[in-house]
Amino acid sequence: QVQLVESGGGLVQPGGSLRLSCAASGSIFRLDAMGWYRQAPGKGRELVASITNDGITDYAASVKDRFTISRDNAKNTVYLQMNSLKPEDTALYCCNVVWVGIELQRSHSWGRGTQVTVSS
Repeated sequence: QVQLVESGGGLVQPGGSLRLSCAASGSIFRLDAMGWYRQAPGKGRELVASITNDGITDYAASVKDRFTISRDNAKNTVYLQMNSLKPEDTALYCCNVVWVGIELQRSHSWGRGTQVTVSS
């Protein structure tokens, strides 16, 4: 199994920045697609950004040009740099990682999330 731990959330004023991290650990052979999702109170979960193991990225229209996803394969970590934050970005941010284990089984894991609150 692979476990994910997110960090970096917090309270920030509108226009501010935060950098989220999601570190994977466990019996990892390879990490494939990695993504950040968010869920605001009373709303469904949405994909914010994703990155393949080739570095190809994709973003939700609402965060494009403000958020940047990146990964460090040596550290089994995915990051989300969030700039120009808006109150509507307030949500629980969770990472999801598709992985291949040491027995070459393929699955995915979710982290528990880190809260981001944008408010003055």
